[in-house]
Order: sequence, then structure tokens, then C-alpha cells
Amino acid sequence: MKYNPLGNTGVLVSEICLGTMTFGGNGYWKAMGELQQNAVNDIVKAALDSGINFIDTANVYSFGESERLLGQALKSLGLSRDELVIATKVRGRMGEGKNQVGLGRLQIMQQIEGSLKRLQMDHVDLYQIHGFDPITPLEETMRGLEDVVRSGKVRYIGCSNLAAWQVMKANGIAEKNGWTKFVSTQNYYSIAGRDLENEIVPMVQDQQMAILPWSPLAGGFLSGKYTRDNKPEGDSRRLAFDFPPVNQERAYDIIEVMQSIAEAHGVSVARIALAWVLAKPGVTSVIIGAKNTDQLADNIKAVEVSLTTEQLNQLDEISATTKPYPQWMIQRQSSDRLGAYNFSPSPTVVK
Repeated sequence: MKYNPLGNTGVLVSEICLGTMTFGGNGYWKAMGELQQNAVNDIVKAALDSGINFIDTANVYSFGESERLLGQALKSLGLSRDELVIATKVRGRMGEGKNQVGLGRLQIMQQIEGSLKRLQMDHVDLYQIHGFDPITPLEETMRGLEDVVRSGKVRYIGCSNLAAWQVMKANGIAEKNGWTKFVSTQNYYSIAGRDLENEIVPMVQDQQMAILPWSPLAGGFLSGKYTRDNKPEGDSRRLAFDFPPVNQERAYDIIEVMQSIAEAHGVSVARIALAWVLAKPGVTSVIIGAKNTDQLADNIKAVEVSLTTEQLNQLDEISATTKPYPQWMIQRQSSDRLGAYNFSPSPTVVK
């Protein structure tokens, strides 16, 4: 297990992060998993024994039950809080009330209290907004986040599912006012979903932020269970909850190439899919969830897979998507400016 800086901070997090969406199973979250306390304890212990020190949850996962189960597992296992980096999120609806959703200062202040109570903690290390709130000014959201940081209940803040311009605007507001800025962005990123590379990845590299990919196996579609000859059926999660969206015919082409590479390494297709994400620029920690310890162990072993340059090129080629405008125009115009230079979005010295 390797450990990477959490953006431009001195905090080191494991390259694999334990996701907790499978904990609880209340309401529509049942499709993700229904793990109860004993199973949660086993998953958490197995993750930490493997070297994982980073755990991600959210207030909305099973409407608070995921946080509660995680907090109890950490207490029952007698783990040292100081050795862990715990992340949770705010934005999703947590009740029927008009103000029990969103990113207003009121909601942020209420929800951090609820999360800490369920987690049985006095602070979280990373507090992330779980998306964009179209009716709350970003100034109010960033001030609310600054308040919970100053209160000592939050150490760092991050975001999830935002557009690049929204991240930059939010951090610009924070910088102007001397407030805490986002250090990370949590986004969907898989070999079957590479949209992130158009705007988010260049932004993250320029701003020295961390990328925390969620659903690197595309909701299980890239686990190796599914092929053109064995499509989702029965009680498959993809049938019960078809998310994130996947172009299945294109994904089957990718899976065929991954199968060949997996056979060459003697590993599962899932490990190849995860190894590809782990190898991508800007990626700090890949979030994986599991329904049992065997599945977790197989996914964690992706850190041991070293893809060759040829294999990475194969995977990049089969999964490549057409660049949208203005990316293709920027690339075209850059060719006569950069020539043979080794271009990086980060500042470099041209020799």
C-alpha cells in the first residue's frame, strides 16, 4: 500500500480508500448493499489490516445508518482515531423538512453535528460537499464550511460532483476572504467513464488538489462478471440500480481487452480496471466498496498489479473518447506552440 498527500496538505492517505455505501441498506441504498454491524466490523478490520487508513462515508448513505455503523465499528475494534483519516459529506436530503437538504449555512451546521454524533467523534478529517446546490450562493456555502473548520469539527474540506468552474469559483471566494479552500474533489472515474479527463484532471493538476475517484468499477459493470455473453440479469445490482450510466456496448469492448491483460497477469478483471485508475495522473486515492471481505481483498490487491506501458496504451486506446470542444481546439492550437516539448499542465521550465 502506498500513501499519497491529500492534495496540497501534509496529510498522507492510502492509495485505496474504503467506501461505505454498502453499509446499512436503508431505502434505495439497499441496492448497494445491506451490511449490518458484524459484517461492517469485518470489512473495516480487513481494510485497516491491509494498510488502508482512509475511510469515506456520507450523511445520506442509508440516511445516516452508514455513518452510525462505521462509528460503532471503529469503537468496537478499539482503533486509534489519530491513525485514521475519516471523510464524510453534506448536501443530500436528510428529512422531509424544507431545510433538511442543500448547502446553506444552516444545513451545514446542523449536518456536521448529526454526522459527528453518529460517528461518535469530535471531528472529521475531510468534510465534502456532495454536489452543487443551485439555490444557495457559493459564498454562503464556503462561509458555512469555514465556520465548521474554525469550530474544530472539521480539519479539511473537499467537494464532489462539481464542474471545474464551480470548484475554481468556490476556491476563489475562499482565497479572497482568507477562508479554507477545497483540497480534494471526489468524482466518478473509471475506464468506462473518462469524462473527468476533459476539465477536472487538468484543473486538479494545476491547483495541486487530490482526485478521489468513486465507482472505479462502474457500479460493478467492470468487475469481470459481465460480458457480451453474460449480461446483467436476475438480482444484479446493475438491474436494480443502473448507475453510473455506462455505454454497455463500448464497455464490453473494454472488458474484452481487460480480460486478455488479466489473464496475462493471472488476476481478476476487477484488479485490472482498478490498476488502470490507480495509474492515472492526479489520482490520489481510489474509493472501493465491498459486500464481503473476499471481494474487498481482491480489489485491494489491485495495488500489486503493475501494468506495462504497452498494456496501459492498449487500455487507453480501447477506452478513448472523442474530446469535446474546446479541448480538441486547445490541443490543436498547442501543437505549434509546444512542438516537441514535453507538455505538462503544471508550470515547467522549457529547455
